[in-house]
Amino acid sequence: MTEAAAPVPKVAIRPARIRAVWACAAAAFLLVSAVVGVMIGPIEIGAGDLLRSVGARLHLPGVVSDLTPTQEAIVWELRIPRVALAVLVGGMLALAGATYQGVFRNPLADPYLLGIAAGAGLGVTMAVAYLPAGFAGQQLFPPAAFVGGGFAVTLTYLVGRSVGRERDTTTLVLAGVTVTAFLTAVQTFVQQQNSDTLQQVYSWILGRLPSSGWGDVRLIAPYVLVAAAVIFAHRRVVDVLNLGDDEAASLGVHARRVRLILVVAATVGTAAAVAVSGLIGFVGIIVPHAVRMLTGASYRALLPLSFVVGAGFLVLADVVARVALSPAELPIGIVTAFCGAPFFAIVLRARGGR
Repeated sequence: MTEAAAPVPKVAIRPARIRAVWACAAAAFLLVSAVVGVMIGPIEIGAGDLLRSVGARLHLPGVVSDLTPTQEAIVWELRIPRVALAVLVGGMLALAGATYQGVFRNPLADPYLLGIAAGAGLGVTMAVAYLPAGFAGQQLFPPAAFVGGGFAVTLTYLVGRSVGRERDTTTLVLAGVTVTAFLTAVQTFVQQQNSDTLQQVYSWILGRLPSSGWGDVRLIAPYVLVAAAVIFAHRRVVDVLNLGDDEAASLGVHARRVRLILVVAATVGTAAAVAVSGLIGFVGIIVPHAVRMLTGASYRALLPLSFVVGAGFLVLADVVARVALSPAELPIGIVTAFCGAPFFAIVLRARGGR
């Protein structure tokens, strides 16, 4: 029996090496994406000039920036904050998608599963339609979206609780579908009653990353970082949840409590991301599936890699949104949607339609 058990450690070592390789690849992808995101724009910044500017900011000896004061302001007050915002939003949406897929054991689950999108859209619509002209504006979109998303998730929880099974995965999903349908109907009614606000609302719904400096980054960073930290701390447990509640209980895992913690963390992070970016679809589905196809199904690796790859993916999608119709800007939600449909066709073909 002892000799038969000897090969087990060798099998356990191989995934660790694969994870290390993919971790380096994901980090390199994010770094390259961030550099491209800062360099490309109406005023192009060379890689060498960018590196010297960074070195000068770090007070490296002998390094002097060649950028003009205007270029310095563009890089450090507009482009780098926008890239940082894309990193936070893309990473959180991908991480939330992977978390929901693991918790609900549903490969098609996405960050908007529990009605966040519908609630955030309704919040923005109500703010545009009913707040006085002196108060309504783009600066109110984040708090209105956050309040709307939080209300939707709370309503979903209460609907699930009304049948006595608020922590059951199927019940929560069905409650989310119900709340989404109801809030979408309310939003449509409000829009039809205030047709002059349609364009302003739809520009937010289609998704965009504002170039408003560091304010939005500071706004969502605490929520995203805390949510990500909670999810990462429970990443090993997600694999156990996939075995079922009974099996998880036999291993000493309180499945319902852990599931609730993960859902709350993913939802809070998603609500914060949606509040500043609008509704950017497909990131929470595309990225986890792509990472899973490359690295396997273990959530110990899938969750952190999804965050890193999702961050890089949205940075590149934002670059496309900025340059595709320059000097106009394409809604970033359209870019991710264009990537989403072909991706699913490839996945279906690779799996033989299963």
